[in-house]
Amino acid sequence: MAIRPIITLPDPRLRLVSEPVATFDGELQQLLDDMLETMYEAPGVGLAAIQIAVSKRIVVADATRGDEPKNPMFFINPEIVWVSEELFVYQEGCLSVPDYFEDVQRPARVRVRYLDRTGATQEIEADGLLATVLQHEIDHLEGGLFIDHLSRLKRERVVKKFAKAAARAAPPAPVADKVEA
Repeated sequence: MAIRPIITLPDPRLRLVSEPVATFDGELQQLLDDMLETMYEAPGVGLAAIQIAVSKRIVVADATRGDEPKNPMFFINPEIVWVSEELFVYQEGCLSVPDYFEDVQRPARVRVRYLDRTGATQEIEADGLLATVLQHEIDHLEGGLFIDHLSRLKRERVVKKFAKAAARAAPPAPVADKVEA
């Protein structure tokens, strides 16, 4: 297993729509393990493959807390097939939008159909934190970020902040030598 770098806003790859997984092989198993290790190291409760610059429809999650035993979950080609009318507000953050948290309202319960590590079709009905995590990570697979659920003003402020930080962190452009004719 290996810890992979997490891409952050304003990286345009975060806005890509991820491609379905078609092949279940050793490379996929390695990617799943790397994603899980990366998520735990960050630390986070969910990670979409696009967050490590892999445009595949893959999510790993573990919504356990504190001293609870870990419960790693793998969702390949996940799709939300049902959402509750009841809504829930949870303060969300994102490994790709570091150190920024905001209340987001989403359906309180969801049913997700997905393929497991072996390629078998599964369904899970989730509520609470896991429901929020699944919706958040599946948004990533569609090129979405949790900040898209905020007001335009808040979203623009966050994007501007991260764009400025990225510009400050970028190395200065080389200066061309003056050439006289």
